[in-house]
Amino acid sequence: MTLYAEIATLIAEGRAFVLATVIESAGSTPQKPGSKMVVLEDGSLRGTVGGGAIEFQIIEAARQLLSSPERTRTLETHLTHELGMCCGGRMKVFLEKHEAPMRLTLFGAGHVAREVAALALHVGFRVSVVDARPEWATSERFPGCEVLLKDPADHARALRSDTRDCFCVTTHDHPLDQAVLEALLPKPSAYVGVIGSRRKAERFRMRLAAAGVEAAALERLRSPMGLPIGALTPAEIAVSIVAELIQVHRSASPRK
Repeated sequence: MTLYAEIATLIAEGRAFVLATVIESAGSTPQKPGSKMVVLEDGSLRGTVGGGAIEFQIIEAARQLLSSPERTRTLETHLTHELGMCCGGRMKVFLEKHEAPMRLTLFGAGHVAREVAALALHVGFRVSVVDARPEWATSERFPGCEVLLKDPADHARALRSDTRDCFCVTTHDHPLDQAVLEALLPKPSAYVGVIGSRRKAERFRMRLAAAGVEAAALERLRSPMGLPIGALTPAEIAVSIVAELIQVHRSASPRK
């Protein structure tokens, strides 16, 4: 498999990586301009830029870049003076971070969910939709999404998540919304929201607290979902929700 094919596979799998490209070299160096290497979060590699101390330095810089807010970095090294290599040359390497996409799971496949899914896909989220109703949860209604014909509460209890996960609860039934939230709030995530009015939100918080959900978890609940733009239609509500998801993803100041 070529390096470009492996990069395509990593992107399709939603994995973060850094692409290191030799952009300048002088003297004796293990690789010349155009040589590329991919560094993953765990330090594993695809391709090479020459091995030895220079490759180790690039791997360390790439892993630091993956955990920083920066998107690119340039590394310039004299192989003998700085690394003690016998080559005697100089290399400049450009590091480019490819972030893993945020994952959005929509619990409920109604009108708002359909609009949210389409817009979230357009801005780069990987979207899954969960609903037990076969007439609603279809690939025709949600093109480009993973569609799961399952009970939303059962799926919420079973799923494993991390800080790249966003959850939007938009089911057709208030008790089902609550069951999904009870399962989701203790799990790691970037965003948990439920659709509804402010009155519904306050009732949900009271019921969730009574069900034993910790106060710190309740603080993370976004309800009503979306930025306050006066949205009314499903499409407008989707704009407000996806805008809030982008705000969270880009680490902007959270809405109060």
